[in-house]
Amino acid sequence: MATLARPADERIDKTAQPLPPLSSGPISGERYWSQEFMQREWDHIWTKAWLIGGLVEQIPNAGDYFTYEIGRESILVTRGEDGQVRAFYNVCPHRGNRLVEAEQGHAKAIACAYHGWRFAPEGDLKFVPCPEDFAGGTPCGWVKLSEVRCEVFAGFVWVNLDPQAPTLAEHLGPVMPQIACYQMEQMRRTHWVTLEGDFNWKIVQDNFNESYHLPFVHPQTRYIMEQSYKDCQFDMYHPQGHARMLMPGSRPSRALAGHTDTVLAMMERELRYWDLDPEQFRNDPLAIRAALQAAKRAGGAAKGYDYSRFHDDQLTDHYHYTVFPNISFSLKPDGCIWLRADPHPTDPEQCVFDMWYFTWFPEGKDQYYSYSMGEMVDLSKPVEHKRGKVGELSCGPGIDQDVSIWSNQQKGLRSRGYPGGVLAGQENRVRYFHNTIDRWLAG
Repeated sequence: MATLARPADERIDKTAQPLPPLSSGPISGERYWSQEFMQREWDHIWTKAWLIGGLVEQIPNAGDYFTYEIGRESILVTRGEDGQVRAFYNVCPHRGNRLVEAEQGHAKAIACAYHGWRFAPEGDLKFVPCPEDFAGGTPCGWVKLSEVRCEVFAGFVWVNLDPQAPTLAEHLGPVMPQIACYQMEQMRRTHWVTLEGDFNWKIVQDNFNESYHLPFVHPQTRYIMEQSYKDCQFDMYHPQGHARMLMPGSRPSRALAGHTDTVLAMMERELRYWDLDPEQFRNDPLAIRAALQAAKRAGGAAKGYDYSRFHDDQLTDHYHYTVFPNISFSLKPDGCIWLRADPHPTDPEQCVFDMWYFTWFPEGKDQYYSYSMGEMVDLSKPVEHKRGKVGELSCGPGIDQDVSIWSNQQKGLRSRGYPGGVLAGQENRVRYFHNTIDRWLAG
C-alpha cells in the first residue's frame, strides 16, 4: 500500500554541496554493452531502487489501474475501494499468467484470462471457478497478488521491488523538498512520448548529467541561457547518488557577441506575455533575466501564479536534477521536462526512453504556451501516448537534438578503439553517476 510523502513546503536550499569522493580512471565502454554488466545492474539496482511507475492522475477512482513495464517485470498499480494506491506484480499466482495487458483502464475486478480467477483492486482473491475442487477448500481468503512497495510523491507513483529498501524519503534525501517546491502534483502531463532506443540506458543519464555538450548539440540555447560552466552551479548529493545543476536562463550566454536581433526574437513572446517591450533590452540583453524576474514577481498573482515559495532566480533559471538511477527533472514554475530511461528486458544496447512534459496552467486557464515545447498546450484534451522508434517521433525541439546523438554514441562505445572516457571537471556528475552505480553493484 502506498504511503503519501509530504515534505515541508519551503524554499529550496541553494547551498553549494561539497565535492564527494570521485574516481579518476576511465569509464569503460563495456558498461554499455556487456550482458554480464546488465545482469548485475538488474540484480543490484533495478530490483532495489525507487522507480517512477506512473502518475496518480491516471488512477483517480476506485478500480482504476495502470501498468509499468520495467525490464522483464510488469507492475500493476491500482486504486482500491478504500482509496489507497497499491502496486502488485502483474502476474496471476495460480499458473503465472500475466493479468493485465492494457496500459491503463478500469475494472471492478482484475480477471485472469486463463482460468477466470478474479482479484479485487486491493489484491485479494475474490472468485475461482470450482472452489470445491481445491484440497482444503477455496483459495479465496488467503491467496493474494504479490504486493510491491509503492509511495506517492509529487504526483508520481514510485515503486520498489525490494521489500527491505529504505523509504522513498531516505532515497531522495535533500532533493525531495526541492522537487516538492514545484508542486508537480498540480501540473498536468501534456506530452507523453516513448521511444524504443537503440542505445544503453546509461547514455541517457550521462547526457543529462552534463551541459558540456550544449554549444554543439543545442547551439540555439546560447541566445536564451548560459552555456558556460563558470556561471553554473553543479551539486552532487552523497551518498544518495543524485545531482543538481543551476543554470541561468532568460538571457543570452555571456560569451555571445552580437546577435541581439536573434536574442530578442527568441524571447519576444515571453517578454510581451509579462508586459515587457523587447526593444528596451536592445543595448543590454543580459538585463532581460532580472527584468523578467521582477515582472513575474510583480504580476504573477494577477496572471494566476503563486510564486511565493520560489527564489527570484527560479522564475527564470533552469533547476535540473538527475535522480538515481534513471530520472531527470528540468524544473521551472510553469512546467517540467521529465525524462526516464529504463533498461531493455534482454538487450543492453537498447532501452526504453520516456519524455513527459508537465505544464502548470494558470488559474482559470485551460490553454497555455509552453516555451520549452514551443507550442500551445490544452488542458481540455487528454494527452496522447505516442510510441515509436528513434527518428519516428518528436520529443520536443531540445530533446530531439539529444536523441540524435545517442545511437551513434552507442556504436562508438562498442568500438575496440574506445579506451574509456576522459572527463572534464564539469562532467563530474557523470563520473559520480558511475561511481554510484559501482557502489550499488558492490552492495
